[in-house]
Amino acid sequence: MRDLFDKIYKDKGPLGKWADQAEGYFVFPKLEGEISNRMKFRGKDVITWSINDYLGLANHPEVRKVDAEAAKQYGSAYPMGARMMSGHTDLHEKLQDELASFVNKQAAYLLNFGYQGMVSTIDALVSKSDVIVYDVDAHACIIDGVRLHLGQRFTYKHNDMASIEKNLQRATKIAEQTGGGILVISEGVFGMRGEQGKLKEIVELKKKYNFRLFVDDAHGFGTLGKTGAGAGEEQGVQDDIDVYFATFAKSLASTGAFIAGDKEIMDYLKYNLRSQMFAKSLQMQLVVGALKRLEMLRTMPELKEKLWENVNALQNGLRERGFDIGSTQSCVTPVYLEGSIPEAMALVHDLRENYGVFCSIVVYPVIPKGMILLRLIPTASHNLTDVEETLEAFSAIRERLENGTYKRLSATVAAAAAEKE
Repeated sequence: MRDLFDKIYKDKGPLGKWADQAEGYFVFPKLEGEISNRMKFRGKDVITWSINDYLGLANHPEVRKVDAEAAKQYGSAYPMGARMMSGHTDLHEKLQDELASFVNKQAAYLLNFGYQGMVSTIDALVSKSDVIVYDVDAHACIIDGVRLHLGQRFTYKHNDMASIEKNLQRATKIAEQTGGGILVISEGVFGMRGEQGKLKEIVELKKKYNFRLFVDDAHGFGTLGKTGAGAGEEQGVQDDIDVYFATFAKSLASTGAFIAGDKEIMDYLKYNLRSQMFAKSLQMQLVVGALKRLEMLRTMPELKEKLWENVNALQNGLRERGFDIGSTQSCVTPVYLEGSIPEAMALVHDLRENYGVFCSIVVYPVIPKGMILLRLIPTASHNLTDVEETLEAFSAIRERLENGTYKRLSATVAAAAAEKE
């Protein structure tokens, strides 16, 4: 028998093995200053493309005022206890009602955190006899929720209708044997690629197969659709989404999340969501703050208009310069390049230190080996100057990547590290 920790000492994992070179810079970086289009990184001003503050509400003066007043009135403890026991208030109910109305559902229920809430909702919706069918590119919170399922589950190829139908056929046969049902899970917007889930096509399959649809619309809520109600509204199928999920951590620039659907389903979930039944209620200052943010989302369409002005300027500019940004249909803007992990580190270091542009870097195992993904998140706080400076910087770093500059730099760094050892 071995020590449980042996595997930890011997294998830090595909990302952990780079910790000595990456931590504090490429991963776990420290951005400082007010959340905005420009912040500080290691004492230098950088254009910030890594903050999901889509509508620019994080430091909006009206939001800051309400947050401060709520914190002063309620502190950070109230209400104490879980909703079911002692943490329920009129304002929690008011926020739920307004969220439900906004996303065109009968009812909604608040969640303390998006990740935790997603895992728990999946757990509550299915039993051992049920079958889950979900997109292979689903977010980690969906994958972890599915892992709790004791019954059968199948992945379908990303946004591939032939694949989902094949798996629905398999799921139907199993459900007929077990007496269970089928839950299909998709994202409204896939946060890495920026593609919308093919919700309209999935809904069309309801004519042939008996299943319920659960949509994680974290990146669509507030950014897509005529009113900002998300990917379902954008695609004209909001009414056909059986359980709708969104988080406050992006467009509402806060903490918390919610699910919405028919009242009977929400009533069931609020009595069966273990993550909410056995956890402290969402803090009151967050509830009050979310009410203000939702009001602004409803009454200030110029926020979403400004967001999309910046999105279109950035994405069109990248395409015009020949960059591969995939098939994004949202604000999420991926830029695909070819190179190794050491080259990616050299490239991002150059981008931040010499060009003042800060964006997230994604490498293997999140994406295939030999690929570098630079992920940009435009917001309403950005402006066209930010866009132009970033386009110039990206053209420069691509040239250096292609002419081998970063390969030589990464080799020098590797050699210096070897000498220290």
